[in-house]
Formats: sequence, C-alpha cells, structure tokens
Amino acid sequence: MSSPRFRNLAREAAARYPARDIFARRFAFGKLTRDPAFEHILGANLLAEGARVVDLGCGQAVLAALLAASRHPVRFTGIDLMARDIERARHACPEAQFVAGDIRTTGFGPADAVVILDVLHYIDYEAQAEVLRRVRSALAQGGVLLLRVGDESPSLRFRITIAVDRLVMRVRGHRLVRLYCKPLAQWVGELEALGFSVAATPMSAGTPFANVLLVARYHGR
Repeated sequence: MSSPRFRNLAREAAARYPARDIFARRFAFGKLTRDPAFEHILGANLLAEGARVVDLGCGQAVLAALLAASRHPVRFTGIDLMARDIERARHACPEAQFVAGDIRTTGFGPADAVVILDVLHYIDYEAQAEVLRRVRSALAQGGVLLLRVGDESPSLRFRITIAVDRLVMRVRGHRLVRLYCKPLAQWVGELEALGFSVAATPMSAGTPFANVLLVARYHGR
C-alpha cells in the first residue's frame, strides 16, 4: 500500500493527462499506487536530479508524469512502440522528449540513467542481449540501469505474473506468441558479464507477482 503522500503525488501525476482521457488518468493513478516500483524509485532517489533519463518501453510515461509531479527535474526521453501511448505521454509531459519507435532499433542517445520496467521479456533473447549492450554504450561513467524483470521459476507467483501479463497485453490489443523470461541469477550474470555491478531488490510488495528490480551500475569502459 502506497503512503498518503505518494498517493497525492500519483493523483497529481494522473491529472497531467487530459480530463477527457479517463482511461489514461485512471491507468496512471492505478499503476503508480499499485505498483511498488515507482514509489521505490522516487523514495530511494535512484534517478538523480538533472540526470539524462531514457525510459525504454515508457508506455504513456507514468514515470515521467510522477517525476514532474514531484518536482524532481530530469532530462527525460521515453521510447515506446505504441503511437497512442506516445501521444498521451506528450500531453502529460510536454517538457520531455518522446519517440514512437522500437527499442531494438531506435537510438537511445547519451544517458545517465536507463529505465526498463517489465519490457525485455517481450523480445527474444538475442534482442535482449543487444539492447543491454546498447544501454551500456549509452550510459555515462557511473550511470545506472533500472531493470525490472520477472524471476522465472515454477513458483505460483511467477505463473501469476505471466498469466496477468498475457491478459493485460490481450486487453490492449497485442498478440503474444511467447514471452522470453529468465531466472534472476541469469539476468544478474548477464549484466555482470557486461561490466555492471548489480543489486537486486524484490519489487512485488502488496502484489502476487515475482518481480525484482535490478539496480545495475556501470563504472566505465
């Protein structure tokens, strides 16, 4: 359960979407208050003020809206495949930059922080590896990657995670043939092989999911 202060911030962030777009407002408030990652990112100050932040698979940019509502200034760029979500993002955060594009091919530009929340399992393993290599190349020395993943296992939590993911994607008009998931240890090992130091924090509090936030820091080439 999010704190009263954070719920107020979430309400302010949701109000940045047009009043006529009831779906966008309700989605933003629900996502921010029910998903523990956003309050954690803000509360732990994982995105420094003034940082160049690139959000891959940003959706309608609820993270950018939250940062704006909290008066936490960053230079924000969001990339997402869905043009409708990018349109919503631009309405909510006109001060940020948004690109309708595929993260597998769209340029990231230089960054101090890259955010990828629940996205990489939609693309195949080879594409995942290439995106992570490109993230490393984009990050400045001392930069951080915030990567949330599902910890693949036979557990009920993981099975629920996948089932809900598939349902949400179907409701939003996406057809998923398969998902490309991995156990947590494999995600960590691949990031460490790229030169990141990695800290893993469970990010499912108050939910039935098997999600973990990886804070991966890159200290130079």
